[in-house]
Amino acid sequence: MPRATKEQVLHRRDEILDACDELYRESSFKEVTIKGIAARTSFSRPSIYNYFQTIEEIFLGLLQREYERWAVELEQIRDGGEQLDVEGLACAIAHSLEGHASLLRLQSMNLYEIEENSRIERLTDFKLAFKRALAAFDGCVAACLPDKDEEYRRKLCLAFFPFLYGVFPYSEPTCKQC
Repeated sequence: MPRATKEQVLHRRDEILDACDELYRESSFKEVTIKGIAARTSFSRPSIYNYFQTIEEIFLGLLQREYERWAVELEQIRDGGEQLDVEGLACAIAHSLEGHASLLRLQSMNLYEIEENSRIERLTDFKLAFKRALAAFDGCVAACLPDKDEEYRRKLCLAFFPFLYGVFPYSEPTCKQC
């Protein structure tokens, strides 16, 4: 049997991540299962294990993909060619997050369990995507606010990313909160 190409593997991983994302939008982290994901894909449950060893790795993959996509949007802001002031940059970054509810929701939960149950290779891939998002954020600030030095940008980054961990519960209140 011929081995899958890299593109086929990425497509299959994306199908699994898409199904996880759909289920996660409908239910809680604890309610999403590999069996449920398999029901929404063209894969059997055992086949999913060829791509991810645990449900936590699937969530980590989803978070990685969200960071990769957000980094691309941040890079587009940086490369947009227009000079934004502080308010314009804040609005552009806020708008870039509007399509990343899964990123914000996953960040708002305790990631220790996800990390604990994921292989080091998967954690490394995630950390590289996170690092790219950090660099893209810094690049936006550097490009749009050239008068701000590296120390300012570092402090802003150290304040902004932890802030993101708490955004989802405030922007998307649960039925119990309403």
